Amino acid sequence: MYSARILLADDHPLVLESVKQLLEPDFSVIGTAQTGQQVLEEAEKLRPDIVLLDANMPGMNGFEAARKLKTLLPTVKIIFLTMLTEAIAVSEGFRAGAVGYVLKQDASDELHAAVKSVMANRRFVSSKLDTEVREAMECQWSRPEGYTTNLTERQRQILAMLANGSSTKNIAKELNISMKTVEFHKANITRKLGVRTTSDLIRVALASGMTAL
Repeated sequence: MYSARILLADDHPLVLESVKQLLEPDFSVIGTAQTGQQVLEEAEKLRPDIVLLDANMPGMNGFEAARKLKTLLPTVKIIFLTMLTEAIAVSEGFRAGAVGYVLKQDASDELHAAVKSVMANRRFVSSKLDTEVREAMECQWSRPEGYTTNLTERQRQILAMLANGSSTKNIAKELNISMKTVEFHKANITRKLGVRTTSDLIRVALASGMTAL
């Protein structure tokens, strides 16, 4: 049985060692890297099947490294192994070219499944993420008839906050407007985008790149 060849990238040596022990002997850990630049150099040299990549690394962050990795090695499969749970981070990871997203705090439960999933050409999204975020990442979004992204600046602001997990109450407080005003904007956003639920709103925002880190 073929054993996936994995390159690990994290700026903490103890994390690298822990993840290596977690993966072996079921998979082949062929190298490690502690910076974004180093992971590019090691990947080009070692040609791994999978790169396990942290989002936060010194110098070049994991998202930038992922984009460059996909240019350098288009067939490499990238799994983010990170502590970032925000919708906007998950979205950025997949837009950067990842096919898997695992939380470090749940690596012992999910990492093996993630590796097997991406090796079978299936996307893996941590089951420990918020349901709406997970659904937005797992489900393809198709543009409905009448779809438009011609939103006002305030509508885009509220949509971005919704996609990042903010509640109507928190949005109202942060923007110093009433909850009724937030709901009014939300209704107009759903009408313009041709969707109905908050999950659909998040899916549209993330799939369309309307949010940014």
